[in-house]
Amino acid sequence: MDISVVVPLYNEAESLPELVAWIERVMKENRFTYEILMVNDGSTDDSWQVITRLHEQNPCVKGVCFRRNYGKSPALNTGFARTQGDVVITMDADLQDSPDEIPELYRMIKEEGYDLVSGWKKKRYDPLSKTLPTKLFNATARRVSGISNLHDFNCGLKAYRSEVVKHIEVYGDMHRYVPYLAKIAGFDKIGEKVVHHRARKYGVSKFGLDRFVNGYLDLLTLWFQAKFGVKPMHFFGLLGSLMFFIGFVAVIVVGAHKLYNMWAGNAYTLVTNSPYFYLALTAMILGTQLFLTGFLGELITRNSPSRNHYEISEEID
Repeated sequence: MDISVVVPLYNEAESLPELVAWIERVMKENRFTYEILMVNDGSTDDSWQVITRLHEQNPCVKGVCFRRNYGKSPALNTGFARTQGDVVITMDADLQDSPDEIPELYRMIKEEGYDLVSGWKKKRYDPLSKTLPTKLFNATARRVSGISNLHDFNCGLKAYRSEVVKHIEVYGDMHRYVPYLAKIAGFDKIGEKVVHHRARKYGVSKFGLDRFVNGYLDLLTLWFQAKFGVKPMHFFGLLGSLMFFIGFVAVIVVGAHKLYNMWAGNAYTLVTNSPYFYLALTAMILGTQLFLTGFLGELITRNSPSRNHYEISEEID
């Protein structure tokens, strides 16, 4: 099979027939073998009934229905596990992504050898309250992930080599960082294509401003996992040792200062009367706790069933 199109959706019953008809036309014009895998993320409208009807009309339309709303990342991960195509295309169900982009995305994967091609909505039809935070978000993601050539991490329109979606796990709200997940898994040939962004035709946006706050927290999580996921002691142990050392030196300085005043016959006070003593003591306690956190993290990592799981691209036996 040439292409699997994965469409996560939530309350998009109105747009589904038009979207499927559009995808079908593009596939037929380019003579692609294909499947359209729609993941209904607990919709409360008639989305699942529409998907069922579309499947009856065209067996290439397949569906998965969640019992409740889990989010876009679980929907994508579920869809990825079921794909059969050589190239996997993801797009949103709101008709803001154009299926006419599919042939070029397919070509970039098959002929130019990209692992992943992400769409870039260079000209957007979103309100200013959404576009400005998006630009800041993308600038931060480029800096942290090291994928400097991507302008739009969160674009729903992406193309993947099949091997990529089978080796990444999209969970929580990590759909915003699929290129970063792919890079962490060793798929670093990541490209970008300017795609047409259309104004929403039906319904309303399902995303609020809270996604930007959560997005930065998820980015921090990914960065930490990529750097220290299998070696937490390198982070917590180093930080803890540094804090303990600073606190220990500070205690010595406070004690030495008192001893010097005693030797010189100067007025002096108890060490416990100095605020610096308590600051130093706090630093030592925090340093010990951070070190123990790293140690416990190492124990957990050592007992993880995936502690020695490494992505292998080829093998000769």
